[in-house]
Amino acid sequence: MDKNKVRRSFERAAQSYDKAAVVQQRTADELIDRLEVLKISPHRILDAGCGTGYALPGLMRRYPDAEFFMLDISPSMLGRLPLTDRGKIFPICGDVESTPLASHSVDMVFCNAVLEWCELEVVLSEYLRVLKPEGLLTFATFGPDTLAELVALWREIDDVLHVHRFTDMHDIGDALVSHQFAMPVMDVDYVTVTHRNLVDAFSDLKQLGAGNALAERHPGLTGKKKFDQLERISRSFRNDNGLLQCTCEIVYGHAWAPMQIELRDDSGGVVVPLERLRKSEGGP
Repeated sequence: MDKNKVRRSFERAAQSYDKAAVVQQRTADELIDRLEVLKISPHRILDAGCGTGYALPGLMRRYPDAEFFMLDISPSMLGRLPLTDRGKIFPICGDVESTPLASHSVDMVFCNAVLEWCELEVVLSEYLRVLKPEGLLTFATFGPDTLAELVALWREIDDVLHVHRFTDMHDIGDALVSHQFAMPVMDVDYVTVTHRNLVDAFSDLKQLGAGNALAERHPGLTGKKKFDQLERISRSFRNDNGLLQCTCEIVYGHAWAPMQIELRDDSGGVVVPLERLRKSEGGP
């Protein structure tokens, strides 16, 4: 992943992001609704890759006593946060793959439309590091059927990688288990977005900062001749109303940090907190 390109794309998109982020806002709302059944009371919440902070008001309504660490790679995105309570909201500019928070310092990581911009193994290690024992990771990300129509369009023209690759739900589940997250639960939903034409589809992606940020992406611009070819082929992807369809595969999930996280003292010995021993022995 080319993180410099990710940062630049979201910097450019900061002003237009909220208008175009219909799907991302929908997934944020769904994640917050799903928290209802989990019955947790987190004191510190990390909104990892928070963008302009769309989820913040909903999270604050659900957890009015919590503190919120709003982390994003783009300073311009953070500049649009709704800072209604500066004593409880802490903006942090940084990369989720090297989260600038202490280990075992947050009770919940809220991660909406972020995993697709990360090296999965790296970011899950960071989330596990910052979560307290039994802390919650809740996330929504895009699956491999996302933008399938655009992938099919490009395949009619060349074999070059033009569209961002997305990780399969089962691979995410395997990664959670390999990182010792407990009781992972995941499911998939599909959303269809429509556009008047290919120009509008590409424009929306640009407004979202959602370009292809893979290091091996095709570096050039799409020329007029090639774009005209795409436009002609795209007619076969239109619905009965003549609108161009684009699929979004949404992967929702949550998992828990393990109850006992191994800590080590200066001598290299393992430290087990006393309260953990008491719980395991059935004590108070």
